[in-house]
Amino acid sequence: MRRHLLALTATAAALTLAACGTTESASTSTPEKTAQQITLTDATGAKITLAGPAHKVVATEWNVVESLLTLGVNPVGVADVKGYTAWDTAAPLQNAPKDIGTRGEPSMDTIAALSPDLIVATNDLPVAAVKQLRKIAPVLELNAADAADQIGRMKQNLDLIARATGTAAAATQANKEFDAKIAAGRKQLAAAGLAGHPVAFADAYVASNQVSIRPYTSGSLIGAVNTALGLKNAWKVPGDKSYGLGTTDVEGLSGLGDVEFAYIGNAGEPSDPFTKDLAKNAAWTTLPFVQQGNVHRLPDGIWMFGGPKSLQAYVDALLIALKK
Repeated sequence: MRRHLLALTATAAALTLAACGTTESASTSTPEKTAQQITLTDATGAKITLAGPAHKVVATEWNVVESLLTLGVNPVGVADVKGYTAWDTAAPLQNAPKDIGTRGEPSMDTIAALSPDLIVATNDLPVAAVKQLRKIAPVLELNAADAADQIGRMKQNLDLIARATGTAAAATQANKEFDAKIAAGRKQLAAAGLAGHPVAFADAYVASNQVSIRPYTSGSLIGAVNTALGLKNAWKVPGDKSYGLGTTDVEGLSGLGDVEFAYIGNAGEPSDPFTKDLAKNAAWTTLPFVQQGNVHRLPDGIWMFGGPKSLQAYVDALLIALKK
C-alpha cells in the first residue's frame, strides 16, 4: 500500500498516446471560454500567467487528475495511468492520456513532447523536478494535503485549478454536491443511532513478513470526513502534519476497544494483509472488533487522498457498512 502514496514510494506504467492535445467537456460542465489573460499565485507564492483557460493540461499526482476530471477537463498527460485507473474509479479517465511516468519521477521529455498549456503538480514532487517542469510550461504547484484542514485544502485546490482552466462553475457545483453528501450522511447516521460512534480507518502493508498498520488520524482526509459525518475518530496515535497518517503495529490496535474498523484495498495488490497475513495472528483475531465482525473492507477504487467524487463514494460505502 505504501507505494501508492507519493510521499512514501511510487509506481510506474505506460499507455499509448491517443486523443492527445484535446480537452473534452464533461456532460455536467463546459469550460468557460475567454480570451482574457489569467494570473494565479500557486502554493509556493509563484505567479502563473496564462494567455487564457488552459486546455492541454498535464497532472503529476492522482488527486490533481481527479480534480481536473471533476471539472470536465481531460488531462493530456497523467502520472502512472495504470495505477490511477486501479485506485480511483470515482472519476474515471474519459480519454487516453499519455503516461508521463511515475508520480515521484515524471519524464520531462514525455511532458515536453505534449506541449502543455499548464502543468499541475503538488509539493510532493522534489523541488528540482518542479524547477525542470517550469522550463517546459507554466506550473501550478499545490499543497497536496494539510492535516490542519484537509477538506478546506481539497476545496481550495479544486477552486484554483478551476480558475486556471476556466471551469469555476463546475468547481462550485462539485463543492456543493460534496457538502450536500456530508449533510445527508450525517443525518442518516444520526437517525441510525450512530452519531459519535467510534471508527478507525487504516491501511496496511507487509515488509519482511511483518504487518505495519497506517492509521488515518483525525488529521487525515478520511478522518476529516468521518468527523464531518458526526463520527468519532478512534485513533490516539499522532499523524504527520501533511497527510495526518500515523504508524503502529498489530499490537497497537489493542487500545482501540469496541470500534468499527474500516479499510480500502485493491484487487491488484499481492494480498490483503487484514484477511491473509493476519488471519492466524492472535493479536489480531482476539481484538473485540474482529471477533464481533466489525471489520469492513470498503469497495476498491475509492482513492483515500482524492477529491469530492472519491469522498462522496467513501461516504456512500461507509454508510452501507455501518448500517448493516
